[in-house]
Amino acid sequence: MSTVKILVIGRHQQILQTVVRLINNNPEWEGVGAVTDKEAIQQFDHQVIDLIMLCAGIEPESEENLRAYFTAHRPQVTIVQHYGGGSGLLTAEIYEALKTQK
Repeated sequence: MSTVKILVIGRHQQILQTVVRLINNNPEWEGVGAVTDKEAIQQFDHQVIDLIMLCAGIEPESEENLRAYFTAHRPQVTIVQHYGGGSGLLTAEIYEALKTQK
């Protein structure tokens, strides 16, 4: 099975780093983070992203613009909302999102 590449977008650097670290604890996943919309789009444009995770704190207009950009360029990409919680919830959200991709 190939590694699942997950782009995590969040406005709070410390929370973002924690989420990416938790994702990278799973050997089947590779998480990368972005704090700004520009960083997120650059990450998305320069590598194959399987899943996009939007964390709390993203302004509604930014979220709408990011979703529009991602789906316009790669309609098959899965975008999920992550509101926080423990590592178990994060893992469940990712597995659920990956299940719906199949």
